[in-house]
Amino acid sequence: MQKVGIKTTDVIVEIGPGTGNLTKKLLEADKKVIAVKIDPRMVLELQRRFQGTPHSNRLTLLNHHPVYRAAIIMFRERICYETGCSPGDKLYCRLTVNTRLHPRVFHLLKVGRNNFRPPPKVDSSVVRIEPRKPRIKVKQKESDGFLQICFNRKNKTLGSIFRQKSVISLLEKNYRTVRALELGQEDSLKEVDAKMDFSSFGDNQGMEMDDDGNDDEMEVEDGGGDEVQSEFKDKVLGVLK
Repeated sequence: MQKVGIKTTDVIVEIGPGTGNLTKKLLEADKKVIAVKIDPRMVLELQRRFQGTPHSNRLTLLNHHPVYRAAIIMFRERICYETGCSPGDKLYCRLTVNTRLHPRVFHLLKVGRNNFRPPPKVDSSVVRIEPRKPRIKVKQKESDGFLQICFNRKNKTLGSIFRQKSVISLLEKNYRTVRALELGQEDSLKEVDAKMDFSSFGDNQGMEMDDDGNDDEMEVEDGGGDEVQSEFKDKVLGVLK
């Protein structure tokens, strides 16, 4: 409890309370706890456990995303390595970039696999996540789409990825969509985001697709590529250089 740094005025949002062992400790410390659980059977189990106890009026079950001062989360070890590694490391991924961009992450303690029944195959770690203030201003969908492209093939360089005809065509399509909406000045930013398309690259946060060496995407050469508008192709290749 001391390492978590809970204040007397804090309301605790517990994600995945399980059978309520940690929930019980938090309630005993006179904290209001909002537990988030998807499985309705476990919601009933928690309600039964605390029903009729002095703590029942301080426990709420809710499924939403509130604004938070800090989040204390237990991850498997690999995810902790992914959030803490540097560019060039084997585990550097989209998760690494996003955790560096939006919050600050602090490692609190390690939790061995033998603390669980049945024990998992890996150890875990508890981390503290604090949103950056002020929040870094980025267009979230554009940023997420860009990272999807960058980490889509883990064994390819950025130069190789952004020379693919499919990638350049997708970027050009989104670029022209945004420009047209900006010139029309009739759509809100939310509507612009809705019309941008990165769906062809999936949404595997923190997970890069393996490169099997049989990629059928054709790369655009500096001097060719009639299928792609030359003006926009030149913009992309110029950035790569």
